[in-house]
Order: sequence, then C-alpha cells, then structure tokens
Amino acid sequence: MALIAPPSTISPKSLAIFDSKNATNKKKFFVRMVSNGYAGRDASSKNKKIYKRLDSCLVVPPPTGKKPKALIKFLGGAFIGAAPEVTYSYLMELLAKEGYLIVSVPYNVTFDHERAAKEVHERFHSCMEMLFSSGLPYANISASDMVNLPLYSVGHSNGALLQLLVGCYFAEKIPKANAVVSFNNRPASEAVPYFEQLGPAVSQMMPLMEASPFYSMARDVSGNAWKTLLDTTGTLVQEYDQEIMTSLNKFVDQLPSVMGQVSQGTSEFRPTPSENRLFFKQSYNVPHTLLVKFSNDAIDETDTVEQILSPRVDSIGGTLKKITLSGNHLTPCLQDLKWAVGHQYTPADALAQSLKSISLNDTRVLARTISDWFQDLQP
Repeated sequence: MALIAPPSTISPKSLAIFDSKNATNKKKFFVRMVSNGYAGRDASSKNKKIYKRLDSCLVVPPPTGKKPKALIKFLGGAFIGAAPEVTYSYLMELLAKEGYLIVSVPYNVTFDHERAAKEVHERFHSCMEMLFSSGLPYANISASDMVNLPLYSVGHSNGALLQLLVGCYFAEKIPKANAVVSFNNRPASEAVPYFEQLGPAVSQMMPLMEASPFYSMARDVSGNAWKTLLDTTGTLVQEYDQEIMTSLNKFVDQLPSVMGQVSQGTSEFRPTPSENRLFFKQSYNVPHTLLVKFSNDAIDETDTVEQILSPRVDSIGGTLKKITLSGNHLTPCLQDLKWAVGHQYTPADALAQSLKSISLNDTRVLARTISDWFQDLQP
C-alpha cells in the first residue's frame, strides 16, 4: 500500500492551499488530487453513467442487450479503491464491453489487511445475493442469466493483495481465477516514506488537521465546498449526484483515519508482509491466476509473488501465468478524458492527444489481455 507524503514533509506554506478563501489554489489542489489524466480546454461534455450502485457495491453490466458471459469482482488500489467509479471507470467499461458483468467493491484504506479482505468478501457476496434474487431489470439481465456464470476477480495494487488474502482465508465462494495486476506487499516502512518518524509527527499534527479548513471541507458534503470540488473535477465526475458525493467523501475521509491509526501506535500492516508470503505459500485456494506487471513500475513485486505462488498452485492442480505489458503503476486508473482542440491546432494539442492515445492504448491492452485470459478458461 503506497501512501502519500507524510505530514512531516508538508511546510506551512503548502498548507496555504487549504485556506477556504483561496479558491484558485484549492481548485488546483483538487484537480491534481483527483485527476492524473489530461484535462482539456473544454471538458464540459457529459458521459452516460455506466454503473449502478447496489448495496455497498458498484455494478457495471455489459452494453444493453448483451447477456453477461461471466462475473468479475473488481478491487482497486489503496485510497482510490474507495471511489472506483471515478478512478477505474474506463477499465471497468472496457471489461464490461467484452461481455463481463463487473461488481466493484469499494473499500477504505486500513493497516489491518485481514479485516479489509474479509469485509470485501462479505460485501461482495451480500451484493451477489441481491443480484441472484432480483437480477438487473434496467439492463435486461435476469437472475437466471447470472446464477450459473463463472466468477473471476481483478485486483490492482493493494486490491491485488486483498485478492490473494481472500483466496487464503476462504475455500468456498471464491473466484475461479484471479487477475492480479501490479501486486505489491511492501512493509509499512517502505510503503510510507519516513514511517518511523511519522507516528510522533502525526500525533502533533492531528489537532491542526482537524482544525484546518480543508479537513472541515472534506467532512462537509452539504456545503458549497463540494460544489467547488465537483466543478473543478468535472472531467472525471460527469454526473453531480449524491452517489458521486458519497464516494468522494469516502475518498477524502481516509487520510485522517489512516493518520489516526499511526498516531495510536500502528507500526506495521497486519498480517505483516512476511506473514502474507507464508500464508500464500500454504493456503492460497484460487485455481487459476494471471499475474500482470508493467514495464515501468518501480513498486511492483510480481516476480516475487510468482515464486511464492507457483508451488502452491501446482499442488492444487491449478495454473499460473505471468505477463509483462507496456505501462506503469497507474495504467489501470487512466481515464478517457476529452481534449477539445481550440480554434487553432497547436503543438500542445498534438502532444496531449498523442500522449493520451499511447496511455489509453496501454489500458485497452490490459483489458483485452485480462478478458482473453478469462475467455480461455471457459469451456
């Protein structure tokens, strides 16, 4: 789980961007925080919402009139996994267009990975019980269309770690196959820069954080602050409804929670990375696993987990495959943002459009690779 820079690296000058009166800086901050894509000069176009909120999950069905060929449980990375409709919508849409029904399980960051994995498992199957009971009438998908479908799972970064843990804690009601993307299982001292110094610093910073205009703004979803946030992130958040506000509230609310755990003495993830490795080696139960790494990903540990899983997968009669694709750790999170060319086509327009095309192609290749591998598993 890779976290953002600790408070010890934040200067008083940097805190000025949280001044509630400084609207310009505040807008710039949120654009950087929520969007890593290309915000064009005209991002006012609206896209149809592709997901449906069901209980605590998000459901993305195949295009209207297309019956699903399999179910995919989707888990995003740390922090951004709390709002997958904002951060993973393009990848989920690509998978849905391949004929899969996606059930994404949002979750909040915690140092207790065992608890997170079990909560994800429970939330997912609670949602599935609703789907098996009532279907998705708005997508013309009945319960009988889903009840006998194979179940697969896709997890990115911290979500990939939770995938493997679910496959260890449970032997029933688990996916037939896992697509594990950009796996990492680093200790807290590496995942969080200067972790050893973070605890005392956070203890001193918490009163300041709670008193800051930014913290108040993050907690106040009913005020004008959210209007400012949503207006400035319109390139990703296309529909300003209560569902989006709920997810964004979860997104920004995680930092105080994580820092609170640190201030109370948390010093390592539970289970520890070494305990996880032993757990995978002895207890992993998912028959088929695809490991995906990217060519430019400094925090990836796919090679290590391949060595750990290989004998275990052989012992249960399964299969394990590793593949390297072009891209980086954020490739699964890239969005198809619209860059509108002005009256004159400039070099900046050409550069932005070419870079966007290259980046989105990496995401499209990822989706097709996962889809084709799942397809090969079906009888």
